Amino acid sequence: MVNSDQRRRQLAREKFERQQQRRAEARKKANRRNTIIAVVLAVVLVGGAAAYATGSLSGDDEDKATAADSAPSAEATPSPSPSASESSTPEPKMTIDKSAKYTLSVKTNQGDIAITMDAKKTPHTVNSFKALADKGYFDNTKCHRLTTEGIFVLQCGDPKGDGTGGPGYTIPDENLTALGKAAADGSVTYPAGSVAMANTGQPHTGGSQFFLVYKDTKLPPSYTPFGTMDETGLTTVKKVAEAGVTGGTGDGAPKKAVTVEKGTVDKA
Repeated sequence: MVNSDQRRRQLAREKFERQQQRRAEARKKANRRNTIIAVVLAVVLVGGAAAYATGSLSGDDEDKATAADSAPSAEATPSPSPSASESSTPEPKMTIDKSAKYTLSVKTNQGDIAITMDAKKTPHTVNSFKALADKGYFDNTKCHRLTTEGIFVLQCGDPKGDGTGGPGYTIPDENLTALGKAAADGSVTYPAGSVAMANTGQPHTGGSQFFLVYKDTKLPPSYTPFGTMDETGLTTVKKVAEAGVTGGTGDGAPKKAVTVEKGTVDKA
């Protein structure tokens, strides 16, 4: 017999997975749209160049060309990430010491969060964070999502701040068996203080977004657990969670806005 608390957690997990899937589908649609726009623009540009070369632009054509120039370009269309289309951008070259531990230091306006990462267990994830942090990727970004019902996480790492941003490449899933055998409902417990990679709901689609678990949370074992917060960091995230979610929905932007002022990765 499933009790009300178990049912609530199950519904929250299902909602989380549906949201991930919807976002993945939206990204695919946007990518297809961007491809069509790019092809159309290329045809227009080639056609315009040919007409100009033959001197066939009349006054009416010039008016049309001016109007076309003032229209939104493909660059104005949001570029969703991460997605399968980003495979053309390679994952960063492996430069870390795969036998060492590293610290991801996240300085936020709400307090500092230090995350210990073990490169031996998650080399691709640690190497990616190191490469991104070294070029200031996480600086001045927002933690865009807080959940306070069913699952208990604060999600960060998106330069767009809306859940669609990424580095332009994806990394493989790692360390998925670290949290033990899945329960009968297919879930494992991500303990308070753990840090894991967000993804689109499909295997090997992690990018730069990650979530900070501030209270034991049951989820499918499909999110790479790559780090552990220090006590100060966990306390910081708990205070953000206590303030709640904008609109009181239990899932959305945190009322106490969190900005990552600086993100760095150093060998421990």
